[in-house]
Amino acid sequence: MAMTALFRGKWGQKSQEPPEKQPAASVHSTNHEEEEEDDRVIAPIRRNSRFYRSMRKKRLASSEQLESKNRILFPSALNFTKQRLPEAAGSLVVRASPFSSLIFIFLSFFLSFSLFRLVSNRERASSTPLKVEPICYSLNIVKNVAFLYQEYRDTSKQQEIEQRRQQDGLTSGVSAGLGVTSPPALQLQLRNNSRSLSLWQNLEVVQQSGLLTQLPQREVIIQEAMFELVTSEASYYKSLEVLETHFLKNPVLVNTLSQSDMHFLFSNIEEVMKASERFLMDLENRIEQSLQISDVCDIVYDHAIKHFHVFITYVINQVYQEKNYRRILQGNQSFREAMAQLENQPHVRGLSFTSFLILPFQRITRLKMLVQNILKRAEENSDMEANAIKAHQQLEQIVKECNEGVRKMSRTEELISIEKTLEFKSKSVPVISHSRWLLKKGEVQQMAGPKSTRTMRSKKLHHPVYLFLFNNLLLITKRSSSGEKFQVLDSCTRAMLRTEDMEDQGQMLANVFNLKLLENQEERHVSYMLKTSSMSDKLRWICALTPNRRTRFMSTSARQPASPQVQCIQSYSSQEPDELSIEMADVLNILERTDDGWMMGERLHDGEKGWFPCRVVEEIKNQEVRAQNLRECQRIHLAQEGGASSGSRLGSRGGRRTPKTPKVSNFFGTWTDPSEEEQ
Repeated sequence: MAMTALFRGKWGQKSQEPPEKQPAASVHSTNHEEEEEDDRVIAPIRRNSRFYRSMRKKRLASSEQLESKNRILFPSALNFTKQRLPEAAGSLVVRASPFSSLIFIFLSFFLSFSLFRLVSNRERASSTPLKVEPICYSLNIVKNVAFLYQEYRDTSKQQEIEQRRQQDGLTSGVSAGLGVTSPPALQLQLRNNSRSLSLWQNLEVVQQSGLLTQLPQREVIIQEAMFELVTSEASYYKSLEVLETHFLKNPVLVNTLSQSDMHFLFSNIEEVMKASERFLMDLENRIEQSLQISDVCDIVYDHAIKHFHVFITYVINQVYQEKNYRRILQGNQSFREAMAQLENQPHVRGLSFTSFLILPFQRITRLKMLVQNILKRAEENSDMEANAIKAHQQLEQIVKECNEGVRKMSRTEELISIEKTLEFKSKSVPVISHSRWLLKKGEVQQMAGPKSTRTMRSKKLHHPVYLFLFNNLLLITKRSSSGEKFQVLDSCTRAMLRTEDMEDQGQMLANVFNLKLLENQEERHVSYMLKTSSMSDKLRWICALTPNRRTRFMSTSARQPASPQVQCIQSYSSQEPDELSIEMADVLNILERTDDGWMMGERLHDGEKGWFPCRVVEEIKNQEVRAQNLRECQRIHLAQEGGASSGSRLGSRGGRRTPKTPKVSNFFGTWTDPSEEEQ
């Protein structure tokens, strides 16, 4: 890849001569060393890549501009010295005697040499103060990012988890009166302990400059946050290069696919790559201007406005991408064999082809989180805070459009599929609507008879019914004998539903609740006693059917540090519409929990709610850490609403602003608060 050649040997290693003046043998040995190093570093950047060519043109253009400025100073002085004076001396020699000729020749050469030195000295003296060269530190960013983006992202999140774990434990010592380091110093210490990722403070040029002793710890933390945004973008570009060179332009793979299948699989990935190239080039240019990075959020905002719209097109097409990939795998044997060989190549590092396809959406969501990290640490009312707020708002809008595009397409297909399976017994209800989507579906048992029947061994004590719960409608159905159709028994608008949790009254009535239809399809009041397979399933149905029901714990908007919090230690993809897909290092407020291993949580950074298994999270026990997480969450929400500064002043006076709950879930099908949707 290009950037390995671009930043060759620059991390603190100063070359004595420019590359073009070095001996050929040394150049050859350098190339040989790089080839050996490329064997160790995955996905080396190609010398002839678009990024390398664009960067080389930019550097050549800047050097030519510098030389042109030097030539402007004395354009005719050297020509006069080297050409006009020898010509004048020659004319004198013709007209003089032989002895005089020798004198004139000597005097002309002496005068020529004197004038040449005088002009040269004047040129150097006058050009020195005018020759303004910015101090440029060519940092070898990409070469030191030894991971593809999939590995880089997981490693970075694991670091966050470890930092929070140790901070949780060490901050507990503060409550006990023990002397421990302050949070900024602690964060630097924890980051520095892990050498797996490139850190700004570990750069040789930074350590030699003495900046680490001059800057306050909080400023170093901000530098690390901005540097992580740059290095992660470099890692992301390396993964895109692998997707392009190893899969997209592989002749064996291309020959197994039709033109339409190529479009379905790769969509506009080349436009996404160009956007990353431009973005990474500007980031690299900014970080080379000064060892102390001034800002990067202004660059993020500029590119989000001008170039990041390509992410929306790509992410929306991922609905067809996944479906067609499964179809091609099943029906195209040559494609399946070629893909198996490509995925087994060493420099792919055992990563699947689909992990490369989903990179753009993972990147745009992660980029928003990295901007949030900068916003949390930026000084209030500063230019950096203003730029971070603008960048975060624009990225939030892009993610929102990505989610809405995906959800519209998937919801419509899902409604069409459900309607084909429904058989209405009496009054037909139109299911397909642009304002309707599925929230939860599944089988429960309808209990029959009075409570005393729990002592009877009747086979007809309960019978199965199948519920389809939409955001504004409930359908109560039963399966047909074939199992492919559902006969609609009753229906009710969601606003007219009420639930009542029943206490456990023995094994027969365990996990039972009452569902009341205040006005069903026949405009009658009906009550159903329903039994679920587990306690968590019962609570999930109750929360989905009646979202305004109080949960056991407080929401994030209440800003109660006493409310339990957890952090995700293992990524989880939702299996049902009411579940929440969570990523490693996500922090969540717990709203409900069950004894059989499920939790309902609200993610702090975007307010999304849903269920997830307890095994993928761990509790944050320290109250001070929970309070700090809530403060950072509140600042992000206020920034998203465009009033970070005014909101912080309001909070200092004791006021409170309730953050608006976003209505957009992530790409993997997270659950949105239905009460917000109805409003």
